[in-house]
Amino acid sequence: MATPIRRIFIGDVQGCREELETLLHRCRFDPATDALHPVGDLVNRGPDSLGALRLLKQLGAEPVLGNHDLHLLRTAAGRRLLREDDTLEPILFADDRDELLDWLAAQPFVRRFDDLYLVHAGIHPAWRDPVAELVGLDPLERHPASDFATRVRHCTASGAWPPPAGAASAEDDSGGRLPGGYEPWDRFYRPAEHGGRRVVFGHWAARGLVRAENVVGLDTGCVWGGSLTAWICEERKIVSVPARRQWRVPER
Repeated sequence: MATPIRRIFIGDVQGCREELETLLHRCRFDPATDALHPVGDLVNRGPDSLGALRLLKQLGAEPVLGNHDLHLLRTAAGRRLLREDDTLEPILFADDRDELLDWLAAQPFVRRFDDLYLVHAGIHPAWRDPVAELVGLDPLERHPASDFATRVRHCTASGAWPPPAGAASAEDDSGGRLPGGYEPWDRFYRPAEHGGRRVVFGHWAARGLVRAENVVGLDTGCVWGGSLTAWICEERKIVSVPARRQWRVPER
């Protein structure tokens, strides 16, 4: 593929295939000239994880891995059990299961462009080269670096997480400061140490759309009844479509 005219970054799809199709139409996405970059969490909790995964693979999307994508891969490998609220069974029993899982497993934890990084959750404050920290890590195995990249919300200046029962793992976590020096991870991100790169991320539905000098957050909670959002980088444009319904009710 030639150098794309536009890069289109898309927030957490989580199996919301129809909203994804509507959003691509609104963006006038053309696979011949545009590059499609989802922020991870392509699957789970929404109504059509199989359809969403098939569509993104067919379109040649270049995503990063999210925590729900890792859950799918590890469940398929027999290393985790399906949870009651998972919507992954259609993928696990699909005729093209192996092709889809191989494609997903080949995606990286972070993508580096000349002007930005793409990651699902966040960049560790101590990382000077996120690609070097994450390259070669097995998506089937837990690792502190891949855990951080796919799950962090709050941390300290040294990259320490809140205790396990804290806000780092809560779906309805707010975007504010926590006691003990825990703040949203991007408060500690220094673009000057990364060639001036901005970070495009997802994973934080309760925080919603984030457009700041250093970061763009695109998880606007489609699966929770919010919207699915794209950022067309070259046009400096945000495009959103509402969820067809609230597919999942937050636990709290």
